[in-house]
Formats: sequence, structure tokens, C-alpha cells
Amino acid sequence: MSQNEKIIAELAGRLREAESSGKAIAPIRDEIGDGGAAMAYAIQAANTRHYMDAGRRISGRKIGLTAKAVQKQLGVDSPDYGMLYADMEVLDGEEIGWSRLMQPRVEAEVALVLDADLDGEQLTLPEVISAIAYALPAIEVVGSRIENWNIRLTDTIADNASSGLYVLGATPVSVADVDWKMCGMVMERRGEQISLGAGAACLGNPLHAALWLARTMVAVGAPLQAGDTIMTGALGPMAPVAPGDIVEARINGLGAVRAVFGR
Repeated sequence: MSQNEKIIAELAGRLREAESSGKAIAPIRDEIGDGGAAMAYAIQAANTRHYMDAGRRISGRKIGLTAKAVQKQLGVDSPDYGMLYADMEVLDGEEIGWSRLMQPRVEAEVALVLDADLDGEQLTLPEVISAIAYALPAIEVVGSRIENWNIRLTDTIADNASSGLYVLGATPVSVADVDWKMCGMVMERRGEQISLGAGAACLGNPLHAALWLARTMVAVGAPLQAGDTIMTGALGPMAPVAPGDIVEARINGLGAVRAVFGR
């Protein structure tokens, strides 16, 4: 085993231990060092293999860092991605046990569900649109295994793009029925506004984010497949939550979705 392989295995294990124990760890970016994003994705992939061997099923992908302001904060010029697992899905209004979460924050997003594989070379936007079965309003409950959200790019990539859970609305909407650039979003906690945004905040359009992801997954040899869910990225700022909170996100053209947090 090479030195890089030893580092990848060590850091992947450290993140899994944080997940299982509920105790966040110090940032790992200095140990990744010059390995950069490539090593961070290798750590993510190592844990993906571990979890799949343990019986988890991949249900799709999430896109992170779609907002230009967040990219600037982390010193990058493109999004990142992480895995969605079937056991991360939460139903609209279903209570989320607080013990399942680590440093949770919420983001309102558009979820897209595929009706066809996206495995072609040089994919185009029309091909991606044609492959989408429907869209849903969604709330991503992001989390971090890194203490105090003290993250940079390689920390979050290795940590499965700071994934947690995702809550999906239950009323599918056709892609053709939404103004994707202008669709407004408001997210409220017990009636108090905590985030405001629109489709344009997500790489200019959530469909652009989906195209970026589809091309990227082909490039890394893990193309998106029919039935996959795509969480396309935040439409506005993320917000912290506390036990007992009820968060509702409304997206023009898509409807509403609620995340209910246990005490």
C-alpha cells in the first residue's frame, strides 16, 4: 500500500468513526495537503465502497458549492458532488430524529428524478432535460463531520460534500412547467423567514447544475442512471436548525415541502 493509499484509508476511517460516534473531528485538509481535490474524492470513494459493501444503496447524487458566493469563500470556481443513499431520504413532514444529525443546517433545493440513463459523451442540456421524469421541491439537511463547520474544499469533498439527509415533496412537476431561472424560493422556520432565493442562484439555473453533474459523472466513470435523484444545490443561504424546529420551503412552480425535527 502506497503512502497516499494509507492516508486515504486513515482519513476515510476517521470520517466514518465521526459519523458512527456522532463526535465531529478536526479538519483533515492539512493531511490531504497537495493531494488536493483528487485525494479528497478518493477518500469519498473509499467510504462509498465501504457503505455499499455494508448494504447501503445509492439513490442519486447531490451537488454542492453551486452558489458563487460560497465558491469564492472556499477559493474554487466549480461545484462539487457527493452521494445520496436511500436511507438518507425523509418523507415530507416525517419527523427527523435529532440523533441522526451532525451540526445540521437546511437548504431549499430543487430535486430532479431521472427517467433515463445519462451516460453519453459530451452531453447537452436538451439531452439532460429529456432524461428528467419530474421535479420536486426539496430540503437538504446538510451536516458536517468536521468540527464547527471549519471546512475548506477538500474537507467537504472528503466528507461526502457535507451530506446529511434530504426531504422530498410528494407532488411531481413537469420540467416544462417551471421557469427555472426565476423560480422564487422562501424558507421559513415556524413562520419566520430564514432564507430567500431563486433558481438563478444555482449556477444560474438548476438545470445547468444537473448538466454539470451529468457530464462530471460520465467523466469519472459513474454515470447517472434512470431512477436517480439529483439534489441540484441551494437556491438561497443555508440556515441552522435546532431540536423541535419545523422548516417549510416553498418554491414557485413546485410547491412546498416541510422538514420536522424531533426534540
